[in-house]
Amino acid sequence: KATTPRNDDPEHASRPFDGTRNGFVLAEGAAMMVPEEREHARARGARIYAEVSSHATRCNAYHMTGLRPDGREMAEAIRHALAAARCAPESIDYVNAHGSGTRQNDRHETAAFKEALGSHAYRVPVSSIKSMIGHSLGAIGSIEVAACALAIENNMVPPTANLREPDPECDPDYVPNEAREVRVNTVLSVG
Repeated sequence: KATTPRNDDPEHASRPFDGTRNGFVLAEGAAMMVPEEREHARARGARIYAEVSSHATRCNAYHMTGLRPDGREMAEAIRHALAAARCAPESIDYVNAHGSGTRQNDRHETAAFKEALGSHAYRVPVSSIKSMIGHSLGAIGSIEVAACALAIENNMVPPTANLREPDPECDPDYVPNEAREVRVNTVLSVG
């Protein structure tokens, strides 16, 4: 099941990692960034919000729409991105989760965090902004990058809204319901 039937309560419909989640909330939106070489930005006196240190992607050839329950491909992408950035899992201060609110994705992603980050998956704050804004599909990546830059800028981790009954299989610190002040230098954004 992809989209939630909770259309009568849109503010509480998106529930990533919650035991009562039942699909994502379709949304609209976009964000724009200007990627620029650091030296060029400094030379013109630009305000630099964040730096993209690396990226990675993997293909899930497991099923046309399904995900492997062990999170293998996502874990491999996380490990590759961390290696390319020369970052240890313990250097991550915040994880911006894909957190779509579907049972399959949230469990897949939780398994990937545990596999790629080891015990740090239980110490690092993780949240999904989709709990507050929904899933804008193709545009969500740019919105999440902007949210991560603001988390770094403000040393504030956004919450996972509507997380009232945590799914026991989704047991990292998913920052339930309230933003948290945390020193944020390094962010891992997934999805």
